[in-house]
Amino acid sequence: MIPRYSRPEMVAIWSPETRFRIWFEIEAHACDALAELGVIPKEAARTIWEKGGAAKFDVAKIDEIERVTKHDVIAFLTHLAEFVGPDARFIHQGMTSSDVLDTCLAVQLTRASDILLADIDALLAALKRRAFEHKDTVTIGRSHGIHAEPTTFGVKLAQAYAEFSRCRERLVHAREDIATCAISGAVGTFANIEPYVEEHVAAKLGLKPEPVSTQVIPRDRHAMFFATLGVIASSVERLAVEIRHLQRTEVLEAEEYFSPGQKGSSAMPHKRNPVLTENLTGLARMVRSMALPAMEDVALWHERDISHSSVERMIGPDATVTLDFALARLTGVVDKLLVYPENMEKNLNKFRGLVHSQRVLLALTQAGLSREDAYRLVQRNAMKVWEHGADFLEELLADKDVTGALSEAEIREKFDLGYHTKHVDTIFKRVFGEA
Repeated sequence: MIPRYSRPEMVAIWSPETRFRIWFEIEAHACDALAELGVIPKEAARTIWEKGGAAKFDVAKIDEIERVTKHDVIAFLTHLAEFVGPDARFIHQGMTSSDVLDTCLAVQLTRASDILLADIDALLAALKRRAFEHKDTVTIGRSHGIHAEPTTFGVKLAQAYAEFSRCRERLVHAREDIATCAISGAVGTFANIEPYVEEHVAAKLGLKPEPVSTQVIPRDRHAMFFATLGVIASSVERLAVEIRHLQRTEVLEAEEYFSPGQKGSSAMPHKRNPVLTENLTGLARMVRSMALPAMEDVALWHERDISHSSVERMIGPDATVTLDFALARLTGVVDKLLVYPENMEKNLNKFRGLVHSQRVLLALTQAGLSREDAYRLVQRNAMKVWEHGADFLEELLADKDVTGALSEAEIREKFDLGYHTKHVDTIFKRVFGEA
């Protein structure tokens, strides 16, 4: 985790202090269940909660113990025993390290998911507000980076809203999938611990029992979770790239907010660069890069190995922290985005009516021309605009083959911008609902 791209609430989930506190709660809840089953004394379970719950775990000391034991969970249990005393012998009864590690990771990822869902909600709110603000702001749509036909800037933002709504749904499912608990002992057979213990711990931590843990929770769950984060990151980049293109000097239809005192370049004082959205492209690349190792973690040896462990120690914090930062940054960009309708209109008219070519093409076919002949007529006039800066409407009106099929009024009517925006309300209802 790099502090430059981190926010405190998400970082806190992955701190050693938080991790050890979750480990303790897993062990203590398990002790409660074991006490109910009569495996350990109830007084011991109470003592573990009282003394362990009040403990302030010394991260440096646990690390020092681990340098000797070469085992993180044993190092923690050794340190915990210093607080609990003789009753510590009842901790970790019938459990294995993965019971603690995997269940803890599930808790951390579900908490991280909740923050990410809140991030997406904030982004959706910003997108909705700006979409309605520019619902009728006509702009040129582009395919292959080339002028296509008119749309509205609000429709562009509505598309992003719909996309991030899908992202939210995927994350809800990924959160549900990752929220599983494993307290099943060595090779996951419950030979030394009753399934009830797992059920109890799961309920206390807001998880559900893993049906077959094989000592570790199957990593297909984690692969899907990190793949989902990768898809969300790709959606972040999609919107960021759109804004970057719109901010280009020769386009300048929208622009990142440029704050007082901000500098765009160390060499050129005139620069106002899209640094935030460029940064988002980079952050998206990093989040996506963490999906592949999560997928490679699925194929563990037999009932378990630890080849996944080093991967998850990195991608768990890094992917969630980075995406949290990226979503918050994108929300800020959208919220403060500068939009220039005048430039949109100027760019729309740059090629003097060419954007209406399809309407003329369709009108000619409806007037009786073959599609091939209609296309040829429209294209030969369009090329005069491309190559000589002619006016498309004037060229069509001067073409006898065109006027032989369509009246002047019919041709002029095909240049009405309102034709292209007549279904914007329908699109908005589909995206945002009747309200």
